[in-house]
Amino acid sequence: MHLHILGICGTFMGGIAAIARQAGHRVTGCDANVYPPMSTQLEAQGIELIEGFSPEQISLKPDLFIIGNVVSRGNPLMEAILDQGLPYQSGPQWLGEQVLQGKHVLAVAGTHGKTTTTAMLTWILQANGLEPGYLIGGVPNNFDVSARLGQKTGDQTDAPHYFVIEADEYDTAFFDKRSKFVHYRPRTAILNNLEFDHADIFADITAIETQFHHLVRTVPSAGRLIVNGAEQSLERVVQRGCWSSLERFALPEQSIKTQEWSLIDTAKDGFKVIYQGQEVAEVCWDEDASVTGRHNQLNALAAIAAAHHVGISVKNAAKALGTFKNVKRRMEVIGRVNGITIYDDFAHHPTAITTTVDGLRRRVGRDANTRILAVLEPRSNTMKLGVMKSQLPDSLQDADLVFGYGSATGKDALGWDLKESLAPLGSKAQAFDDLNLLMAAVKQAAKPGDHILVMSNGGFGGVHRKLLELLK
Repeated sequence: MHLHILGICGTFMGGIAAIARQAGHRVTGCDANVYPPMSTQLEAQGIELIEGFSPEQISLKPDLFIIGNVVSRGNPLMEAILDQGLPYQSGPQWLGEQVLQGKHVLAVAGTHGKTTTTAMLTWILQANGLEPGYLIGGVPNNFDVSARLGQKTGDQTDAPHYFVIEADEYDTAFFDKRSKFVHYRPRTAILNNLEFDHADIFADITAIETQFHHLVRTVPSAGRLIVNGAEQSLERVVQRGCWSSLERFALPEQSIKTQEWSLIDTAKDGFKVIYQGQEVAEVCWDEDASVTGRHNQLNALAAIAAAHHVGISVKNAAKALGTFKNVKRRMEVIGRVNGITIYDDFAHHPTAITTTVDGLRRRVGRDANTRILAVLEPRSNTMKLGVMKSQLPDSLQDADLVFGYGSATGKDALGWDLKESLAPLGSKAQAFDDLNLLMAAVKQAAKPGDHILVMSNGGFGGVHRKLLELLK
C-alpha cells in the first residue's frame, strides 16, 4: 500500500512514517520544512520527502493520504485532496486501526513528562525481553529510532505484542478535534498529571479533563489505570467514572487518597520503591543518565507500575532503569567549557520549568559558588498567548540569574511584555528581543562553576552550541 503523509517531519508523524515503512508499506511524505535530523532519519529508511504542499503531489496517486494536525484548511494539497474526493485519514486514526488493533497498548498521558515516561517504560519492557513496539515523541538515547513496529514475544502466535505510545491530548486533525489519545485504546494507561495547557485549542482545564475522561472510557475492565494520586484534576477525571482497575502513585506527603505506589528518596535522585506499604526495590540511576528531580522519580515510579501490570517484577523494572538514558533535550549536557556546564531542556510550561530548575538544583546543590543561569524562550502556543505569563517568575525563583528571550517579530513573537513579566524577579532577571545581545549578557555573567540551563521547545536559534563556542 502506498501512503503519502502530510506533515511528515514532525516527531509524531515521522514516527508513523517509520512504523508504516517497517510494516511493508511504500511511504512518501511532505512538509513545509524538510531538514535534518528527521529528514535524514526518514530518507535512510527509503522514504521519499517533498518540500512544501504543492497540489501536484496528488499525481503520486497514493492509496491513502495520512494527514498530520499541522495541516489546516487552505493548505493547497489538502484542498486538492478534498476537491477530488481522494481518500484521507488522520495519523492517530490510521495508527489505531492499522497498527495498534489487537496489541496490548500501554499509553502514557499527561501535561508533562510524557516523552520521558514513555521512554522509561519502553526501556523497561525492552530490557526484560518483551521487544515492544513504540512511538516516542522525542529521540530516546536507549534506542536508534524514535518509533518501531515491534514484534510478538516468544514462539507462540498468540503471544502478546506490546506497544508503548506517548498519548498526546492535542487535537487529532483539522477534521477531528478529539484528542489524539482516544484512537489508541490502551489496556494500560498512565495518567501522569493534568494542568491547563494548549490554550490555542482548550478553553479551560475542564475541557482537558473531559478529553482525559474520554481516554479513561476506552480502557477495558481488564485493563488498568496508573494515576498520579496527588493531582486533584486527575481525581476529578476518575470520579466521572472508572471501569477498569486503578492504582495510584505519589510521594508520601502528596496523596489525596491512599496510593499503592510511593517512594523514599535516596542519593543522586535515586529512590526506594514502596508498593502497598512495603519496600520492594531500589532505583539507582547511571551517572550519565541525565535524570534529575522529583518529577523524574515520579515518572519512573509510574513506568514501574505500568510494567508491573504486564508481569514485569518491580525488581527487574528497577534494574532496567539503572541503565536508562534520558531522551535528548531532557537535561541534556551539551558541553562543558572553562568549568561551565551547558544543558538543553525542553521545558516550556511554568510547571515544567519549575521542576527542571528544581531537578538541577537538587543535583548541583546550593553552594554559593554553584550558580544556575536560566536561559528561557517561552515559545509554546500557550506561552505566546500570555495565558501563564504571571506564573513565570515563581517558576524561575530557584535560578540565580535569568535571561529571557522573546522575539518582537515573526511567527514566534510574544503578544505580551516579557520584561514586565520577569520584573518580580528583580535585578537577577533580564529580558531580550535580540539573541546576540542575550548571548553577550550570558557570556559576561558566566563564571567557572556555573550551570547554564537553556529551556525551549524549539530550536532557540542554536543558542546552546553558540554559547559553548562563545565561552571558550
